[in-house]
Amino acid sequence: MVPVSENGTKSLPTVYDPASVEQRIYAFWEQSGYFKAGHHPERPGFSIVMPPPNVTGFLHLGHAWDNTLQDAIIRYKRLAGHDALFLPGTDHAGIATQARVEKALMEEEGVSRHELGREKFLERVWDWKRKYAHEITNQIRALGSSCDWSRERFTMDEGLSRAVRKVFVDLYNKGLIYRGNRIINWCPRCATALSDIEVEHVDVEAKLYHVSYPLVDGSGSVTVATTRPETMFADVAVAVHPEDERYKDMVGKRLRLPLTDKEIPVIADEYVDQEFGTGCVKITPAHDPNDFEVGLRHHLEMPQCIDADGRLNAMAGLFQGMSREEGRAAVVKALEEQGFLKDAETLNHAVGHCSRCDTVVEPFLSDQWFVRMEPLAKPALDAVSRKELRFVPERFEKVFLHWLENVRDWCISRQLWWGHRIPAWYCDECQGITVSMQDPTECQHCHSAQIHQDEDVLDTWFSSGLWPFSTMGWPDETPDMARFYPTNALVTGYDILFFWVARMVFTGLEFTGKMPFHEVVVHGLIRASDGRKMSKSLGNGVDPREVIEKYGADALRFTLATGTSPGNDQRFYWEKVESSRNFINKIWNASRFVLMNLPDGVDLPPLDADNLDVSDRWILHRLNETIEVATNHLERYDFGEAGRVLYDFAWDDFCDWYIEFSKLALYGDDEVRKAQTRAVLVHVLDSLLRLLHPFIPFVTEEIWQSLPIPGEALIVAEWPKVNPQWHAPHAVRQANVLMETIRAVRNIRSELNVAPSKPVAMFVRVADEDTAALFNQTKHYLTRFCHLQSLTIGQAVDVPKQAMSAVVTNAEVFLPLADLVDIRVELERLEKEVARLQSEVDRVEKKLGNPQFVQKAPADVVEAERAKAVDYKAKLAAVQERISALRG
Repeated sequence: MVPVSENGTKSLPTVYDPASVEQRIYAFWEQSGYFKAGHHPERPGFSIVMPPPNVTGFLHLGHAWDNTLQDAIIRYKRLAGHDALFLPGTDHAGIATQARVEKALMEEEGVSRHELGREKFLERVWDWKRKYAHEITNQIRALGSSCDWSRERFTMDEGLSRAVRKVFVDLYNKGLIYRGNRIINWCPRCATALSDIEVEHVDVEAKLYHVSYPLVDGSGSVTVATTRPETMFADVAVAVHPEDERYKDMVGKRLRLPLTDKEIPVIADEYVDQEFGTGCVKITPAHDPNDFEVGLRHHLEMPQCIDADGRLNAMAGLFQGMSREEGRAAVVKALEEQGFLKDAETLNHAVGHCSRCDTVVEPFLSDQWFVRMEPLAKPALDAVSRKELRFVPERFEKVFLHWLENVRDWCISRQLWWGHRIPAWYCDECQGITVSMQDPTECQHCHSAQIHQDEDVLDTWFSSGLWPFSTMGWPDETPDMARFYPTNALVTGYDILFFWVARMVFTGLEFTGKMPFHEVVVHGLIRASDGRKMSKSLGNGVDPREVIEKYGADALRFTLATGTSPGNDQRFYWEKVESSRNFINKIWNASRFVLMNLPDGVDLPPLDADNLDVSDRWILHRLNETIEVATNHLERYDFGEAGRVLYDFAWDDFCDWYIEFSKLALYGDDEVRKAQTRAVLVHVLDSLLRLLHPFIPFVTEEIWQSLPIPGEALIVAEWPKVNPQWHAPHAVRQANVLMETIRAVRNIRSELNVAPSKPVAMFVRVADEDTAALFNQTKHYLTRFCHLQSLTIGQAVDVPKQAMSAVVTNAEVFLPLADLVDIRVELERLEKEVARLQSEVDRVEKKLGNPQFVQKAPADVVEAERAKAVDYKAKLAAVQERISALRG
């Protein structure tokens, strides 16, 4: 910290340098224990658990936005008197982390995980985790997140792993976890099942092939529409809608599968859309989730013609060994050659891709572990319907409920090594399954010792779904569970509303009997300036570290927190960050002005209403309004509006106006007024720093440490409160008219290119005595800031004929032109300007009057000329009006 003067103030450097401040300030906060929760049992508790970032590398702007909003809430609640816990942590991210480590091993050592073996490979992944978790926590610190690092968690910590195992065992024992042969999302390249969140649906251009399936009895054929002819070898039926008159007589007949000698039936099922394609759908239960459901309803066989590696198998005959893409091309060619292909139309449709490797996901029939969702979703539905959970914005509640109402069983097994290994053991003797909290030594059914553990691990979302309570020490009844659970708010993007938020809700209700949080604050996605999603493949991502290095963490935080309204996406512009940096510099320079006007050894008196001027009462009233409005916005999690209100008050009211008004007293001879002005400056600056602290914590703490006020640190100061003593609507009216008048005079000076330093006379014709009194009470401000040599105020003021005027509230302001310009010289200049503008008007009108130009020139060129015509005419009229005024 910088040296302290005799009166407790500190000097600030002329320029704010984030790089020299932020790390020092964060170390001060952390070492002083200000982030630690639980030390104030007398205060209401408030908690947020950080959505755990993956230990796969570095954070992106989406993480930075998420963390900024969470930290803004925590810092606000801490200032507002809560015992606030911001619990940090990281996620093991099974598929992503394993893929990154496998890639690194192959690139650096030319070794596969299979060559290393499971145990040694996992050692390498733990090394990776230790390295990148450290990188991530350093990034979170650099952003200024005031996390309680003593409570940091990792999804594979011993305690969290115990919670995961208990949940699996309990759900299994209740019949809510089962092993079954069902359709799942399968990535042939990653060789694992995927959760829905790990599948990105991309619109692609494809072909809808119309294929003829002949009737066995030779009486005709049906035409099937399909985008995946390569799966036809696993067709077990063709389905039509039961009410489709075109095919009623076909139901029950048998078809010959093209390119094979296989026979399949025609069945009726309401799943079929009569309007799509031909109204006939081939049913391939092992390669399509909807077909799978049809297969279950009709007790159909479920053969597979595509293997786990994404290649056609022996069932495909001559096409065996081909990739899906190769097989499709070859099958289409064969269908065409043999006369089965009737048509191929182009269509755009969404195709699932693996979010990790961009491989097209294969719907795949596989033995996997599933969570039975309907019994878990119903209590969650009921609780949300009872308003036990609030969404901000509210519109996301309907989306959330819709997903719960249509939820499918959840595939939780992953064919990976990194993750929570499934606690299930298979008996080699009786084929029974043993699921246990402790590793068993024998089969619980036949007591054979010949058992082996399932090779798979659990879906990452299974462990992160327990995050709000597993991080608090559950299943034990810990002090943190009693104090901070349920958590108060969850901040997250809408893209994981279902996949993560829903799982936390139903597991929280199932295992703790309580909602895991009271409110879900939903934000959008960070997009590039052109609106596209940021991604590595597009090369348009922005590293938060780069932004922080260039502009500082506060500038990034203010940009992200105030860049949009709740629930909406925001676009990232470097110009916005620069604007935030400029705002921070404005606060810094205003603070330097305040500190420079606090001489050593001068004590600040208490604010005395009897010694306050109109500008003092106005700024204190505006401070009250700002505190009330900003607080209400923060309580509603409307960060954008809170930031806007604080920005306007800081920049316009305090920096641009009040600091200018204060110079009148600070540079005057009235010591009482001088002392009161200093006290007001410090009081307003102190309150403003507290209000801005949740958004820009580093610079506000640095400035606050320099102020001569009691308290050890801004981070643990008190949130400002509205003080009824400073309610002064009359002063606001006075100040508003004063500022309106000053603006009007400055505009006239600017319009006439009159130097601000040139003294002028001013006449004010008021509407009534009240307005006259108002102007008389602010004469000293008007004289100083309008740079007047004389001021005349009255209801019947004799105004010079040649004068510039402006209308303000309940008054007219006049400035004699003779005092402002040499009228003769100005008239000569304006006459030349009239001639120039008239020439431009004539030129443009002639051009627009030419039919060939209007008809042949590009539309934007013609519109540009029309805009010029309007502009030149407006300028011409303004100059002519000025000439009339000068001539009187």
